Amino acid sequence: MEDQYVVGRNPVMELLNSDRHIDKLYVLKGDLKGSINKIIAMAKDKNVIIQEVDKKKLDSMAEGNAHQGVAALVTGFEYASIDDIVKKAQSLNQKPFVVLLDGIEDTHNLGAIIRTAECAGVHGVIIPKRRSAMVNQTVYKASAGAVEHMLIASVNNISNAIEDLKEKGLWIYGADMDGESYHFNTSMTGAVGLVIGNEGKGISRLVKEKCDVLVKIPMLGKISSLNASAAASILIYEVLRQGYEGER
Repeated sequence: MEDQYVVGRNPVMELLNSDRHIDKLYVLKGDLKGSINKIIAMAKDKNVIIQEVDKKKLDSMAEGNAHQGVAALVTGFEYASIDDIVKKAQSLNQKPFVVLLDGIEDTHNLGAIIRTAECAGVHGVIIPKRRSAMVNQTVYKASAGAVEHMLIASVNNISNAIEDLKEKGLWIYGADMDGESYHFNTSMTGAVGLVIGNEGKGISRLVKEKCDVLVKIPMLGKISSLNASAAASILIYEVLRQGYEGER
């Protein structure tokens, strides 16, 4: 795993709140106001090496992202397995809820989906190793550090991952503009796998054929589709809503 920088105050703070090893913390010289002091104190408590650097150095680490005066050097992101995700649900005595991303290429979308998934209690996110965004510092930033609290599996093939989840008892729902029914008219309770497709092409044909049910979101305006992360948010919270309704 390659080393990488995590930048921005919230992502770095979430990193410090996790069990992840941090090699070094870089802080902008003289920028010791607000939450940066809390970050420095947390780093000292964990015996992390702290180095003050100039803005040019932080800019180069951030690669265009807003660093807010702080960056952390960490070992590359450690991906989980599908079994890890299912075991997490079992340890919580919950039905597995997994989000599968079929070719999400934009790192901001990936980060936003992971953030929503973490907030909604999703047990894990599955992404393909090819033709997909991977976890990097932009994803850390866009997720507000949620990647540190989410199991993310990187697999060779989403179709095979779906078969694996089906064998483990999950029912697979795919988001598709030509779906059989609207999401709010579809029962999405129990052990759920939710598939979100590529920003432009949607779910691939082979993956679509593996889904048990295809659901759609109403489109009443002149624009015929939602941003992938927006669609994911609607469907993730619909699964959560139905789960709460089922408990009443």
